[in-house]
Amino acid sequence: MKPGRKSKLYVHLLFWILYYILEVYLDFYWSRYQFPDVEWGIRLRNTIILELGYLLVKIPLAYALLYIYERTDIKRILTYFLSVVIIIAAVLEHRFFTHYIIYPYIYDIAETLDGKQSSGFINGLVAFNSFMDLIFMAGLIFGVEITRQKNLLKEQISQLKSEKLDQELTMLKAQINPHFLFNTLNNIYGMALKKADETPDVILQLSKVMRYNIYEASERYISIDKDIENIKDFLQIQKIRHYNLVIRFNEDIDHPSQEISPLILIQFVENAFKHGVSETLGQGFIYIDIKLNNGVLRYRIENSKEEKPHGNSTKIGLKNIRRQLELLYPKHILTVESTTEKYIVTLIIDLNDNFRI
Repeated sequence: MKPGRKSKLYVHLLFWILYYILEVYLDFYWSRYQFPDVEWGIRLRNTIILELGYLLVKIPLAYALLYIYERTDIKRILTYFLSVVIIIAAVLEHRFFTHYIIYPYIYDIAETLDGKQSSGFINGLVAFNSFMDLIFMAGLIFGVEITRQKNLLKEQISQLKSEKLDQELTMLKAQINPHFLFNTLNNIYGMALKKADETPDVILQLSKVMRYNIYEASERYISIDKDIENIKDFLQIQKIRHYNLVIRFNEDIDHPSQEISPLILIQFVENAFKHGVSETLGQGFIYIDIKLNNGVLRYRIENSKEEKPHGNSTKIGLKNIRRQLELLYPKHILTVESTTEKYIVTLIIDLNDNFRI
């Protein structure tokens, strides 16, 4: 059974149960004035039976009307005509059940208007009462169904948005910088030719970074300690590529298992090397400070700046990151400062207040 049909079944079943209980209560309450000499146990039994009988009239009416109004291939005037016919038929059925079954067989008396005058099968007042009873029920079931459909539509729209965002995030995460991989492989090749002792360590660090990017980063959320470990592995490789590089890494994490979207933090580091450290003619530097306190992440990166910046290179490099932050952490605070000697990026995120897709 489809989720929409399953929810409809549960909602409508609950509606009829509650509606039946309400009708039994109201009818039983008024029966003490209509039949004051009848014991309450008998009145309750009669009320339960007659309301079950009325459901046999009301349920077909409700779903016949719902079926007509849900049909989009029926002209409006025909819809109105069929509705009137169905309601008239239901009123007649309601009157027949009341006049010929309930009163003579359940109450064991003839139906009257004031206790003396016979009401008859078709009477303006009793027919109007039957009509109002049926219309009240139909209005309730229509209200329930319209509300259910609106909620279902909201859920479907929300699900479509989530799927779209998920696809976009997957594409953004998949944009791994190929220059890093190619340059690192070239460095490893050069080290292998020289038979450098560090070659196995670099290969191991690279394998860890690639494993993280391919497997663990495919998760929607991951513990922040794993994300930080990936940054450290990345920095170890960069230290070998840039032998005169100065790295300062400071972390203060109060909750290592705090979840964060993977690859958010590392992209700032990659951007720092691509548009700053790697272009620095002298001694390059990168200072990273990560603090996590009560779910609030404060992330700051300072890195050396190339002698002649390439236009809006930092803005281009941050475009991908900004989009991911907008999707995942709409309330984040990101500032980018540029001085004559360095770039400063500051990011503040409440990791407990994110948009879970």
